[in-house]
Amino acid sequence: MADKTLVQRYVHVLTVVACYWFVSITLVFVNKSLLSGSEKLEAPLFVTCYQCVVTVAACYAIRAAARSFPDRISFPSLELDMNIMKQVLPLSIVFVGMITFNNLCLKNVGISFYYIGRSLTTVFNVLMTYFILGQKTSLSAIGCCGLILGGFYLGVDQEDASGSFSLSGTIYGVLASLFVSLFSIYVKKLLPAVDGNIWALTFYNNVNACVLFLPLMVMFGEIPIVFNFQFLTSINFWFMMTIGGIFGFAIGYVTGLQIQVTSPLTHNISGTAKAAAQTVLATHWFMETKSTLWWFSNMVVLGGSMAYARVRQLEMKTNTPDRTVNKV
Repeated sequence: MADKTLVQRYVHVLTVVACYWFVSITLVFVNKSLLSGSEKLEAPLFVTCYQCVVTVAACYAIRAAARSFPDRISFPSLELDMNIMKQVLPLSIVFVGMITFNNLCLKNVGISFYYIGRSLTTVFNVLMTYFILGQKTSLSAIGCCGLILGGFYLGVDQEDASGSFSLSGTIYGVLASLFVSLFSIYVKKLLPAVDGNIWALTFYNNVNACVLFLPLMVMFGEIPIVFNFQFLTSINFWFMMTIGGIFGFAIGYVTGLQIQVTSPLTHNISGTAKAAAQTVLATHWFMETKSTLWWFSNMVVLGGSMAYARVRQLEMKTNTPDRTVNKV
């Protein structure tokens, strides 16, 4: 019976990891199709805003299901509280910047280069935790960041040598990395405002984002672009838009689930391995030929990211009293 339970446990873990990979990779390819495919809409803010609307709708749908099946589904109350919305607003501003620059990066670079373009998140995490939280980082962790920076520079150099380098896309990727690191810090600071419930925070954050995107779309002239879009009545276009929104909502759930059934370190390793698989898949899907140095730059960034995750895990273990841990 014990062996069967162990097998079931590992099957469960592998299923969760596979779901995380599937949702994450599919989301990247769907967004790439929306932003630069055959039916692309030159309004990235509108695309991102719509995905936030889908997330809010998904929250309401799951809340309705939780009321109908309280024994099987648990979801927080979604009554809008203006005080909480105001408290969450700084996070929402960072969130809007994060997903906007992320999509702009994806719009301007190929999926194969997307990981390199977005690879400086770890470096910004170290910088932001020092300047905002006042927490210092060990020399070993800083060394890993240096490795990531070296891989990033080499990747940019090789992308330029291949003739497919996008300066704007790379800048958007760097800005997206900055906002991702800020987002993680603000999430930790603002979780107490919603009693530590990540789903409530997701709901309020996306409601705020929907409101914030409206003036931005007007400011950047996207409203007439949307109304004049030739595929505005296309079922396929709205299907892809909705799928992107659903997968955008799902990635938050599967990320948390993967951390829950494994560990933060395993999640980081899984995410790094997923990025490698995504890069290989993209080069085959779009029939791209890359140089040896280009692949080496990816390996340097991947290696630096995994080394950083391992260094931080060992440091946390050293600074935390011994506990009985049973994580994969």
